[in-house]
Amino acid sequence: MDDHIYMCIDLKSFYASVECAERGLDAMTTKLVVADPSRGNGAICLAVSPALKQLGVKNRCRIFEIPKGIDYIVAKPRMQKYIDYSTNIYAIYLRYVAKEDIHPYSIDEMFLDVTHYLFKYNLSPRDLAKKIMDDIRKETGITATAGIGTNLYLAKVALDITAKHVKDNVGLLDADLYKRILWHHKPLTDFWQVGRGIAKRLQKFGVEDMYDLAHCDEKVLYREFGVNAEILIDHSKGIEPTTLADIKAYVPKGHSLSQGQILFEDYDYDKTLLVVKEMVDNLSLELVDKGLVTGSISLLIGYSKDTIPPSSATRRIKLRTNVFSILQEEMTKLYHEITMKDTPIRKINIGFNDLQDEATEQFDFFTSQEQVAKERKKQKAMSSIKEKFGKGAIMRGISLQEGATQRKRNKLIGGHNAGEEG
Repeated sequence: MDDHIYMCIDLKSFYASVECAERGLDAMTTKLVVADPSRGNGAICLAVSPALKQLGVKNRCRIFEIPKGIDYIVAKPRMQKYIDYSTNIYAIYLRYVAKEDIHPYSIDEMFLDVTHYLFKYNLSPRDLAKKIMDDIRKETGITATAGIGTNLYLAKVALDITAKHVKDNVGLLDADLYKRILWHHKPLTDFWQVGRGIAKRLQKFGVEDMYDLAHCDEKVLYREFGVNAEILIDHSKGIEPTTLADIKAYVPKGHSLSQGQILFEDYDYDKTLLVVKEMVDNLSLELVDKGLVTGSISLLIGYSKDTIPPSSATRRIKLRTNVFSILQEEMTKLYHEITMKDTPIRKINIGFNDLQDEATEQFDFFTSQEQVAKERKKQKAMSSIKEKFGKGAIMRGISLQEGATQRKRNKLIGGHNAGEEG
């Protein structure tokens, strides 16, 4: 193997596994889904236990899509509980690897650079992975899987593809193994960062697997994908130049803030605008907290009917600011421009882009700097109250109107129930 040895460790069906562990059940044999039944049969299953997956039930399905005749437990999401488990498992990683050599990819997936620890523990990469996984299983009841590779990409692919086909749940790849074992693996969408859209575009050039991609004319790929072709070409050969140290040292050139939510039920045009205004309020407070102003806004509206593509747009705004009243006016204008009036709405995403320090704020002749300062002072006071007494301690009048979601969402974490009830 090469100089670097990376691990990518995943907690199998994490939310479902936590719910099983809390009930003293084995996630590998218990049929359980994590979903909020109060949202109806259309509720998305956030996680499906491995036992249900073996019966063909897919992750992120909706409750009504689970085949009739299967008896299963429905567990209401408890996001705080999952965060607590993830924190405890992170502490297990820290026993073996320093914080500087760990990169959280998600709540249930971590990259570890174990290059300098193998000699210390006198263990092979596989044995070290199994030792960490055993600790996780014994202390939390959660089953983990691991991929080991000579770069971050190979570790992730070893986790996603090869770990599923071995008894100890540990996959291992270097560039030579990758070419020998996976060059002709299908479908291409099994590989990290190859979505259905990319796979479809590659099919136009007869590319069906990684071998085809590695031997495709690079000029054709650059013409189709631009600079992103370099990533595809590298990955087809098992190459990934980015290291975990590079990720830790990365400072983004541009900044943005975003917020999204899936509505609890179908919303009409007017009720959705109310929620958009609430979201602008939340995000503008975050700008004030961070001492930032935005020069560009974005909005995406997703419709209840899957056949209708979402409406989305990004616009520069007249002033670079973080003041709620100005941002609300600009977002409302954009909403009226792009949103279909007679189609039920289920999803909203807003974003503030091109963020800069508050000192760069711009004004025009029609904007009262005194009024802006007064409103920002009010926003900072609201933010301080929320920080001290909780998110629901103070809110704008719009959040008391019928259809507003902020009061309910204040009780959620990551858009899901935070509580302890099962």
